[in-house]
Amino acid sequence: MIKVFIDGREGTTGLKIDERLRDRNDVKVIVLPDDLRKDVSARKEAIASSDVTFLCLPDAAAVEAVSLAADSGTVIIDASTAHRTAEGWAYGFAELSKNHREKIAHGKHIANPGCYASGFIALIYPLIKSGIVPKDYPYVCHAVSGYSGGGKKAIAQYEASSRDPSFETPRLYAVGLEHKHLPEMVKVCGLKRTPVFNPYICDFYSGMSVSVPLFCDLIKRGTTKETVEKILSEHYANGGFVHIKKEEGFLSANGLVGTNDMELTVNGNKERILLTATFDNLGKGACGSAIQNMNIALGLDERLGL
Repeated sequence: MIKVFIDGREGTTGLKIDERLRDRNDVKVIVLPDDLRKDVSARKEAIASSDVTFLCLPDAAAVEAVSLAADSGTVIIDASTAHRTAEGWAYGFAELSKNHREKIAHGKHIANPGCYASGFIALIYPLIKSGIVPKDYPYVCHAVSGYSGGGKKAIAQYEASSRDPSFETPRLYAVGLEHKHLPEMVKVCGLKRTPVFNPYICDFYSGMSVSVPLFCDLIKRGTTKETVEKILSEHYANGGFVHIKKEEGFLSANGLVGTNDMELTVNGNKERILLTATFDNLGKGACGSAIQNMNIALGLDERLGL
C-alpha cells in the first residue's frame, strides 16, 4: 500500500489530488486532524511516514516542508512555485524529453510545473530543440484560464451571489509583465529573452488555453505550419498525455476538463503561425500532472488513476 500525505490538502489542488487518489485501492492518504494540520511536529511525522508527500502550499511553507522532510527518503512533489527553477529538483513534465522522464523516475524532489507554463513549454521546447525557433525570439504568450486557477479566494469571488459585474468578463492581470510562471518558462526552454505574457482569468470554473504566435520571417527560413506540426507530432509520439490535434476554427479552453490530456494545435498561414495548447488547469496543469509524476517516481503505469 502506497502511503501519501498531502500537505495543504484543503486547498484547490490538494482537494483535487485527494479526490483522485481516493478512487485508488493501492493508495492510503494520511490525514491529520484539523487541530494538527499546521502543527510542525505532526506534519514532519506525516511526511516521514509517507512514501510520497505532495506540497500544496504557498512558496514559503513549501520550503519549510522540504526542510521537515530532510533525510526521510520520502518522494516530495511540490505544486508550489518555490522549486521549479531550483538546482537538484526534477522538473515534472515527463513528455518533454527522456532526460526529464528519467529525472522524475529517479528523483526524490520533483517540482510540478505551473499551469500556464506547461502550455507554453509544451509548445516551444520542441521547436527550440529542433533549431527552427531561436532562443532570443521575442515571444508573446496569450492565455485564458478558468477561475479555479486563482484558488479558494478567486472561486469564492466568482461564485458569490452578489459579485462585481467585472467578474462576468475576461480579466487581464499581471499587467506589469511579471508573473510567477515566467522564470520556469525561461529556464526550461533556455530562452535568452523573457516573453511578454498576457494571462486572463475568465468566468468558467476550469480549463485553459495557451497560445503563442510566430512570424515566419523571424524563424528558420522555409518553416511552415506543416513543418511545425510535424516536429511537435514527432516529439510527442512516444506516449504520455500530450497529443497533436488538427487545426480547427474554434478552440475551447474547457474541452479537456476532468482529464490529464493536453492538445496542441498549429494554425496560421504562410506569414504567421499560431500555436495553441488546451488542457485542464486542474488536470495536466496541476493535480493530474502531480499524480502522473507520483506514478512515474514509484515505477507505476503513469496513467494509473488518470
